[in-house]
Amino acid sequence: MTPLADVLARVAALVRPLGPRGVALQDAEGRVLAEDVFAGPWPAALMALTDGWAVRADEVADAGPYAPVVLSAPPTWVDAGAPMPPGTDAVLAPDAVTGAEAHAAATAGDGVLGAGGDATPERPLRRASERLRAADVGALEAVGVSRIHVREPRVRVVSAGADAAALAVARGVAAHGAKVTFVRALQRALTEEADAIIAVGGTGAGTQDRSVEMLARAGTVDIHGFGLSPGETAALGQVGAQPVLLLPGRLDAALSGFLVVGDALLRGLTGAPTSRGMPITLARKIVSTVGLAEVVPVRVTERGAEPLASGYWPMQALTRADGWVLVAPESEGFAAGAALEMRAFP
Repeated sequence: MTPLADVLARVAALVRPLGPRGVALQDAEGRVLAEDVFAGPWPAALMALTDGWAVRADEVADAGPYAPVVLSAPPTWVDAGAPMPPGTDAVLAPDAVTGAEAHAAATAGDGVLGAGGDATPERPLRRASERLRAADVGALEAVGVSRIHVREPRVRVVSAGADAAALAVARGVAAHGAKVTFVRALQRALTEEADAIIAVGGTGAGTQDRSVEMLARAGTVDIHGFGLSPGETAALGQVGAQPVLLLPGRLDAALSGFLVVGDALLRGLTGAPTSRGMPITLARKIVSTVGLAEVVPVRVTERGAEPLASGYWPMQALTRADGWVLVAPESEGFAAGAALEMRAFP
């Protein structure tokens, strides 16, 4: 089996960040940005943040409920989000004005957003390589952005007789901001254009396992056998310029290979950095075999994080897991009390 570090080095050699593609903002949620996003100045002038009366702050500085101030002119009502009338710089509450009298004081800027308060052209709202979240879409739309540039890999996810595992992998691929096409014919997928192919099933020594053989006929098999548990029978190769990742059909092995190697492949295509995990402290030790990297599902409890399985993940372990940790091949595991990073399942 090829050491995990060598597998990841081969992935890095096979993939490069894709070129940018312009898309409508409303279609970009979950995608990885290819360029920094700028907007502004927004708002272009003072804007009301609340409903109320637009006033000049220095005119009402001494106003109070028992010492109302007579305004020099009737105040103008403003709705939240509306531009402030010329000569005003604060908003009083609806009940703070009666006729031409103000019953409350204000300071400049009360209830008001200054020009450029939401966005300025000098400061990016989101940066290249960051994933666009639902909140980002709303914020960018609010400041007038309608189109952005993303890196969106076209990935064919193939089920070679392992639909449950392949569907789970397909959802994980989509979470990386990729456009997924789900198919059930590897031989056909290897002849069609895509930025990457991830097939699930047919990598072992079973009588119906033909995925590695098909890849060898259509292109090249660079690695067959990863030093990763579970996921030892996975393979990596290419057809033309397309990287091809073949994962085992067993659900835990498919997920393990995808979480480590598939993640690296997709981040290479999108340019997204490796995400940080959640810090945890082990409540019980993890024992691992030296020479193999291992993905271990864990559950977070009041006492700390507990490993749920090793080697094979029973379905009850997978469904109870809050995330997973990676044990390096040179490690025998981790002692109770060790501080680790836990990553999420797709």
